[in-house]
Amino acid sequence: MTQDTRQMIGRTHHESDRRYAPIAAGPKGQPNVIYVVLDDVGYADLGCFGSDIDTRNFDSLADNGLRYANFHTTTLCSPTRACLLTGRNHHSVGMRYIANADMGWPSGRGAIDHKAGTLAEMLRMQGFATYAVGKWHLAPTEQANAAGPFDQWPLGRGFDRFYGFMNGGTDQYYPELFEDNHPTRPPKSPEEGYHLSDDLADRAVRFMSDKMAIWPDKPFFLYLCYGAGHFPHHAPAAAMEKYRGAFAHGWDEERERRLAKQKRMGLVPADTALPDPNPGVRPWADLSQEERAVSERMQEAYAAFLDHTDKSFGRVLDFLDRTGQRENTIIVLISDNGASVDCDPDGTTNVLRWFNRISDDYEVSAQEIDQIGGPRSFGNYPWGWAQASNTPLKLYKSFTHGGGVRDPMIFSWPAGIEAAGGIRSQFTHATDITPTVLELCGYTAPEVISGVPQMPVHGESFAYSFLEPGAETLKKTQYFEMYGHRSIWHQGWKAVTCHKAGTDFESEAWELYHLDEDFSETRDLAAEMPGKLTELKERWWAEAGRYGVEPLDDSDVLFKPAYRPGAPRWRASYTFHPPLSPIPPETAPLTQDRPHSITVTVERDSPDQDGTLVCFGSCHGGYGLDIIENRLVYVYNAAGTGVTRLVSDREVPLGRSTLTFEFDKTGSLQGRGRLLIDGVAAGACDFPRTLLRLSLAPLKFGASHPEPVDPDRRDAPAFRGRLLRVDYALGADSGLMPDTLDID
Repeated sequence: MTQDTRQMIGRTHHESDRRYAPIAAGPKGQPNVIYVVLDDVGYADLGCFGSDIDTRNFDSLADNGLRYANFHTTTLCSPTRACLLTGRNHHSVGMRYIANADMGWPSGRGAIDHKAGTLAEMLRMQGFATYAVGKWHLAPTEQANAAGPFDQWPLGRGFDRFYGFMNGGTDQYYPELFEDNHPTRPPKSPEEGYHLSDDLADRAVRFMSDKMAIWPDKPFFLYLCYGAGHFPHHAPAAAMEKYRGAFAHGWDEERERRLAKQKRMGLVPADTALPDPNPGVRPWADLSQEERAVSERMQEAYAAFLDHTDKSFGRVLDFLDRTGQRENTIIVLISDNGASVDCDPDGTTNVLRWFNRISDDYEVSAQEIDQIGGPRSFGNYPWGWAQASNTPLKLYKSFTHGGGVRDPMIFSWPAGIEAAGGIRSQFTHATDITPTVLELCGYTAPEVISGVPQMPVHGESFAYSFLEPGAETLKKTQYFEMYGHRSIWHQGWKAVTCHKAGTDFESEAWELYHLDEDFSETRDLAAEMPGKLTELKERWWAEAGRYGVEPLDDSDVLFKPAYRPGAPRWRASYTFHPPLSPIPPETAPLTQDRPHSITVTVERDSPDQDGTLVCFGSCHGGYGLDIIENRLVYVYNAAGTGVTRLVSDREVPLGRSTLTFEFDKTGSLQGRGRLLIDGVAAGACDFPRTLLRLSLAPLKFGASHPEPVDPDRRDAPAFRGRLLRVDYALGADSGLMPDTLDID
């Protein structure tokens, strides 16, 4: 280090001049910034956007801020979050799809390129404290484990602290949690009143409170991302009871009620019409009494989930009020995309069945109706309720029609917005929020972050709209693309198409809407104005070239992940040396639909040293290998459609033992398993149905999921002996390997 020549340094401190290293202080007077991100919440789901769901705390942001009636996202979670945090288009930064897959293209790495800095990185350079709480889903999910790498985790992307979950969704009662760069456990159980929404709010308050104790004048950026309303729809019993019977009128009338309320609010034009029902949605009147009962309960769970999350967010607002910070805090609330149809049209009590293309129906759900909303349910509602959530818009999440890309957004800043309670109709997009915040703070996006030259910001600040409610939209153009679905908005006009996977990208018909006069996309002008349609289609291709959208790709990476050489999930053998942290599904051994063996080496001193050896899954699906009453037991749960239990025909001896489960395929998604104790056969049976998407819960060694794989067990104790080693050996025949199995 170069010595300051102006500082006198003598032989002792008596003849030396003390000089202290400067302490970096945050910029005084700057507003705090909070991004609140909801998940799969439709345009009409908040009370201030048309519903009767009690979202009073979210609505209070609109009371002292602005609602943006013409706000747009990318139609999927990870891409929208990438746009929100960077101010750039999602293809350009490498997040064309969700973080679960590297699609093989620069636009689809499942991570944000470091050439696109996040708002956390930008504001931390200015002296802000930065915190991420809740859903991340911006790092490749195969890296969401205790071994990393961590450069795409929150702490690698500009945040000082992180508490939340890394994947797209998680159990709200038993979440897979991480703190900073390591796994952690929920602080209490559901029986003790635990719900993730409360936990996230409490941790957000803790982070802010800790900062205030040491650096009271330092502004902060809080990125607060709840699980609501992504599946599973989990809510406390009291919240569920609050909505009992509230939706007996059905989804058709719910759409009418919400549209009428939106018109009274001035949120949509008075002449806005409801589009025809989406394909696959039956009229409510056609449902039987049993079907209605199940459907109502599923919507009650969703409403209760959103209500309870709103209530937890009230804790954050209370803290800001108590500490005098709310006045100078910018709070931006959005949903990351439209309402979800991640299930069959009738909804489900177990989304894992949808991931395995196992048909669901009301009869199955009716058997589990009393579990809906609770820890033993992992459900999503019927398409009819998703359609109502998106009122008055077409289609849903993943599509580029309004129901997928047009979402609620509230911008609150009591100290900076005078027109509290107003509505703004300027076209805005997720890329525009961070440029707006930077402008309000008086900053420009840096050209270099940590030595990496930065790409230009693509978004456009909409701060001008605060004082000019009728101002013309400054943004001129915005493209959209997902799964090959495409659309483009340009100066009030929109061209849009739905792509059918496997068909030629030039074969689908495009629709044309004048959105400035047709809010809900009900009047297709394509036949009347072919010239305008051609102009917009050509403009889409120009934007695609500009922002790195190409090549168009409709690969089925959700149900059939692309083979990526070198990725952990494609290894043929694994050796685990417990104890170790839970292994996320994306890096667990790929036993699905392939020959394999699991060999466990244990030591036991007494017969009562039993318990779980291996657990991959929960009561919703997966497998478990246990010692129960001195017998080796393998249980396979086929997403609730059937449970196969294989029990050894002899006891496990004391001392050191080698315990093995072997599986051989006898056909597609079926096979025969057998148990071996110290190499000697100890029982066999057939497995008539196995899964391709095996579990949404992590792989654990020596302990079970709190809701065991065997649904008939209420408790599965941890292994009481010594678990020395677990070895997996995997055969070459896998339904997930390229070109070996078509599950469509």
